[in-house]
Amino acid sequence: MLLGNFLIGLREGLEAALVVSILIAYLVKTGRREALLPVWIGIGLAVALAVGFGLALTAASSEMQFKTQELFGGVLSIIAVGLVTWMVFWMRRTSRFMKKELEGKLAGALDVGPIALATVAFLAVGREGLETALFLWTNITSSSEGSTQPILGAFLGLACAVVLGYLLYRGGLKLNLKRFFTWTGGALIVVAAGVFGYGFHDLQEADVLPGLHTVWLEPHEFFAKFGSAGDWLQTAFQGVLNVTPQITAVQLVMWAIYLVVVMFFFLRPQGAPKKARPQPASKSTASA
Repeated sequence: MLLGNFLIGLREGLEAALVVSILIAYLVKTGRREALLPVWIGIGLAVALAVGFGLALTAASSEMQFKTQELFGGVLSIIAVGLVTWMVFWMRRTSRFMKKELEGKLAGALDVGPIALATVAFLAVGREGLETALFLWTNITSSSEGSTQPILGAFLGLACAVVLGYLLYRGGLKLNLKRFFTWTGGALIVVAAGVFGYGFHDLQEADVLPGLHTVWLEPHEFFAKFGSAGDWLQTAFQGVLNVTPQITAVQLVMWAIYLVVVMFFFLRPQGAPKKARPQPASKSTASA
């Protein structure tokens, strides 16, 4: 789970860091340093919103009864996977044009005033923050290792993202963003598949779906054959793939469907833009 949350924090954090570095670099290059304060205010509000959202989810779930909590967690897990899946495909498609789009919005906000600048920064970073908070919350609550390791992994990933974002801003690091987001996107899909399957497992525990006791796989029995090394392998297996010690039939089927379908479309080569067809010659031209 530490590795999975590290990956989430790294990828999501780097997206937010890229947004911040683009906004700041544009203002510095155009000589509008006085506009940095509203941008930082917007960024700070977005971070506070994401943290508050995560705390609110934790507080709300702690007051629920067991079945209600499992239903709440299962639904949010599936929603979180949907948002992250959309984000992975969106970033793969638009990463090349993100800088131009953000600079265009910022240029328009400069003409309006500081509130518009703060709003642009807030919306740009806030979307990433809310997605990250929701996905990390579902990952941490489904962890069988307690909350320490998943939270540590998330903070390490976010810290690395901040460092990478700063180095990119200063020009000290050349990173192939397309390749980076392709590799991390594929790895994140593997992590999301586990969260997706676990979401259905939560719905089974909430008695919304049947088959809770129809167990198809028990990884802990397999790894128990290897003694102490098996304990480490089981922890790594569950942490990377985000699966439970006992995997029900519904959980396994939904995990496999998500992983195969989403990975197929993600790895499928993007089609080249269609060339415009030559217009047929007009009658007057043909007769001439």
